[in-house]
This record gives sequence, C-alpha cells and structure tokens, in this order.
Amino acid sequence: MNPILALTTDIGIEFYFLFIVVAVLLITILSILGKFISLWFQAFVSGTPIPLFNIIGMSLRKIPPKIIVNARINSFKAGLKDISVADLETHYLAGGHVTDVVTALIAADKANIPLDWRRATAIDLAGRNLRDAVQTSVNPKVIDCPSHGGYITGVAKDGIQINVRARVTVRTNIAQLVGGATEETIIARVGEGIVSAIGGSETHLHVLESPQRISKLVLEKGLDSSTAFLILSIDIVEMNLGENIGAKLRADKAESDKRIAQAEAEKRRAMAVAMEQENMAKVKDMEAKLIEAQSNVPQAIADAFRSGQLGIMDYIRYENMRADTEMRSSIAKPDERKGDKK
Repeated sequence: MNPILALTTDIGIEFYFLFIVVAVLLITILSILGKFISLWFQAFVSGTPIPLFNIIGMSLRKIPPKIIVNARINSFKAGLKDISVADLETHYLAGGHVTDVVTALIAADKANIPLDWRRATAIDLAGRNLRDAVQTSVNPKVIDCPSHGGYITGVAKDGIQINVRARVTVRTNIAQLVGGATEETIIARVGEGIVSAIGGSETHLHVLESPQRISKLVLEKGLDSSTAFLILSIDIVEMNLGENIGAKLRADKAESDKRIAQAEAEKRRAMAVAMEQENMAKVKDMEAKLIEAQSNVPQAIADAFRSGQLGIMDYIRYENMRADTEMRSSIAKPDERKGDKK
C-alpha cells in the first residue's frame, strides 16, 4: 500500500473525529447558554439590555435569572426606571418576593399611592403581603366586627342590654404597614368603642333611635392610630335588645340584702337566747345563795338564844310573823288547780 495514501487516510480520520468532538462541545455549550441567550435577547428587544455575563452570574449565585429579567422588564416598561438589576438581586438574596414587590409598585404607581422601592422591600421582608396591602389601599376592605360572629354587647345606663353587630371599612396605611397593628386590633378597639358609647347613653331608647351616634362617637376616638389601616367608616348593621341587666342586678341585690338581714336577725336571736340562758343561770345562782342564807337562820337564832340576845317571847313573835307572812303569800297566789280547770 502506498505510504502517502495511508498517511492521508489517518489524517482524515483524526480530522473527522476532532470535528465531531468540537461539534458536540459546541452543541452542549449552546444548549447550556441557550436559555441565557434567550433571556439576554428578551431584555435587549425590550429596551432594558442586561449583559449576558451578568445573566450567567445570576445562575452561578443561585438566583433565577428569569425572575430577575422579567421583573426588570416589567418595572422598566411601567416607568419605574430607578429599580436596577442589582436592587432586584439583593432583594431576592435577602429572602424577598421580587415579583410581588414589582407588581405592587406598579399598581401603587398607577393608583398614585406614594410607595418607593426601599419601603416596599422593607414591607415585604417584614412578612406583610404587599400586593394585598396595595390592593386594599385602592379598594377599601370591609371587616366584620366581631369577626367570629355573634354580637358586641353593651349596657345602657338604664340597665338594658343591647347587642350590636358592625362593619368597619378600612384602607391600608402604607406608611405604618411596618410595625402597625393588624385587623385584630382594629376589631378590638371598635368593639371597645361601641361598648363605651352604649354605656354612655342615658337609656336604650337613645341608642335605638339614633345608631349613627355610636358610629360618630367611635370614629372621634381615633381608633386607627398606630395601626396599619385607616378607618373610613363604621356602620351598624344589626342591633337588638338583650336582657334587663339592671333589673337582674337589683333583684340579686335585694336577695343579698334579705339574706344579710336574715343573718343579722338570726344573730340577734342567738344573742337573746344566750342572754336568756345567762339570766336563768344568774337566777339559779341567786336562788342558791338565798337557800344558803335561809339555812343559816336557824343557826343564827340558836346562837342568839345561847348568847341571851333573843328571848322566848321574841322567838314566838318571830314565828307568828313568819306564819302570817306565809298565809298572806298563799292567799295572794292564784289557785293553780283552778287555773288548770279553766
């Protein structure tokens, strides 16, 4: 075989092999770079050119290039040209929702709501739903009060209970969205204001004939201070009468006073019984002392006889006087047997 022909054949085989390898590498590189080139071209034709190497760098930094490019195009086309690619990347790396923030900024700009990129990202990173907040600023939200159903219960000065259900129309206060109180605080404050307004009414009839007085008094309290909302109106949607709390309290007080009086009477009765028993004991003691003194009389008479201080005639007169006294006492006493017969 001709050596020159063999050498030419070997060179051709190596060339074809190298060509195939290079083609495979180019196809692989183009397939990898295809999505980046597509995003670069999309940004280029949209009038917001982003360098290709910047798009590739996003992928290397674990940032979805499609999200950043689309957000940049949307914000630029909406007139928000101050938002740079670096701002979008920084917010994504901080854990923010880039698409939601850009959408909310566009909606706020079209609705003439003052909202800049710095405040919007702060609200998003604080965990608040920025899109919902902007939507509530454009389209006010209605909050049921109380939110769990049931009624807000207040008692007028005449003691009649009044059950109220209200609706609060609010709009988001973008300036206080970070750090401002939530809907639960609005509901609690409105409920407290309604109870206070009902309690300040002289009678329940005043409340029933002019429910708007409650709304006016509650609105004047500035219940939306330090909250994420502005209260536009408070409307009473339902009102009905409850129990007569005043009458119930008076009845309970009367019952309590009666029990106290009964306890005091029982205490006085017990003291009287105790005093009676004590007096009876004193009487018994005095009777015992009398019997003791009477038992000493014969001994005293005997001593008087022995000492010559008492004569026989004196003793006889003493006995006659004692017998006469006993007779008079028996005549003065009623006949117990006759009393029993009667």
